[in-house]
Parts: sequence; structure tokens; C-alpha cells
Amino acid sequence: MDLSYLKQIPYWFAEDIGDGDHTSLSCIPETEMGCQQLIVKEAGVLAGVEVARAIFNHFDPELKMTVFINDGQEVKPGDIAFKVEGKVLSLLQTERLMLNLMQRMSGVATTTHKYVKLLEGTKTRILDTRKTTPGLRMIEKEAVRIGGGNNHRIGLFDMILLKDNHVDHAGGISAAISGAKKYCQEKEKALKIEIEVRNFQELQEAMDCGGIDRIMLDNFTPEDTKKAVAMIAGRFETESSGGITIANIRDYAECGVDFISVGALTHSVKSLDLSFKAV
Repeated sequence: MDLSYLKQIPYWFAEDIGDGDHTSLSCIPETEMGCQQLIVKEAGVLAGVEVARAIFNHFDPELKMTVFINDGQEVKPGDIAFKVEGKVLSLLQTERLMLNLMQRMSGVATTTHKYVKLLEGTKTRILDTRKTTPGLRMIEKEAVRIGGGNNHRIGLFDMILLKDNHVDHAGGISAAISGAKKYCQEKEKALKIEIEVRNFQELQEAMDCGGIDRIMLDNFTPEDTKKAVAMIAGRFETESSGGITIANIRDYAECGVDFISVGALTHSVKSLDLSFKAV
């Protein structure tokens, strides 16, 4: 797992605690010890256990966490994922941050798992997108992996993806691809190049131009996707995107595409219901 999120933990605590948790400080003695456990209240896929561990350890290294259910395991209401023992003040001050992240991550993992299950028996793999919550991208992309999906590019820096606006501003498919290839050569960048096409004319132009790694079929129907995959015939990786839902994703996978990218994995998921209660 990418641990870059660790540097954000102090900022997350500063946002929540500020100059002090006055509620807890006003009624809980500094020396009071206790235990709380994470209770699952909704069926799904658990994610964020290791993130929770990092949060507890950062705030109070003396907190003792005992894990019963690991990341990626399916859970049901009533399951106890872990318990944490230590100072009550520490338990109360870490509770909301941990829950916010775990509920969000578990929601992403659960949604991803639903999509992945629908593709069983095909060669198609699920990809996430850059449609993530600012500041939480690595957390959400880790949740996609936990749910059985794959990460597309992490950001604008690790792949060249020529989308419709790039193509239009560059002056067309050929101009965009030529510019990308020239850029990689001049900058000595070993970046994969993917191009989005909106119709068969653009598809043919992209194939004729060559020098790319993947072609994204944007808002193609399943029928047109099947035709496009046959045209590409293994020369380039293929990816379907746009207008794909739980209801029709299997139809796209059966066309033989290598990847299907789904923004809904991260941009509109429902958090999984979890609670952190005193024992």
C-alpha cells in the first residue's frame, strides 16, 4: 500500500481536535483506561483496518489493537472487526477520524467488489479513475484494490491519457498522438500512452497513427464495442468508459475489452455503516 497518506494524519487530527477535545477532557480523567470495538452494522467488504492502525499508532502508540477481521474480507452485521485498548481519552479522540476513513474505504471496496463479481468468467478488469475526493485519492484507490479492482493512473504524472479535450485542443487524433510521442522522446519519459476515441473514424485514425498502448472507447454501445475490439484485434489494449453501470457492465465485458473504467467506484459510493463502541 502507498503510505503517502501518513503525512496527512496530523492535518486530519488538527481539523477535528483543534485546541482540544473539550467534551472528553471535561468528563474523562486523564488516567482512565478502557476498550472499544469496531462493530459492523451492514454487509459488505471491510477496508481500512491498516489505515486505522496507523491512526491509532500516530495518536497514541500505547493503544493496543487486536484485529479479528482483515482488509478485504466480507463482513455482515454484528461482526467485530477489531478491539482497541488504552486510554479512554485517546479512544474518544481517534474514533471519528478512524470511522470516517474506514466507512468511506469500506463503501468503495464494497462497490468495487460488486462490479468485479459481475465480470467473473471474462478477461475484463475493473479500473478506477481520477474522480476521487481531493486529499483522499490514495486512500480511495487502496480501497479499490482491496475490493478486487485495479488502479488506473494515479494522477496526471504517471501516464499520458489523451482525452477528448486534449484531442480537440491539439487539432485532432494524429496531432495529439504525435505530440505525446515527441514529448516522451524529448523528456526521456517512459510513459504509457492511451487515447480516447469517440467514433470509428477516430478509432481508425488512432490505429493508423500507432505508437500508443491503449485505446479507450468512449460511450460506445456494446454492439459498437464488439465491432471495435474486432478491428483492434489485439494490436492495442482496449478500455471501455462512459455510460457503464451495474446493469450493463457484463454486456461490455463480453465484448472482449481488456479494461472497463468506472468513476462510480469512488465518486458516488455509499459509506458502509460501522460503529466504534465501548466494551
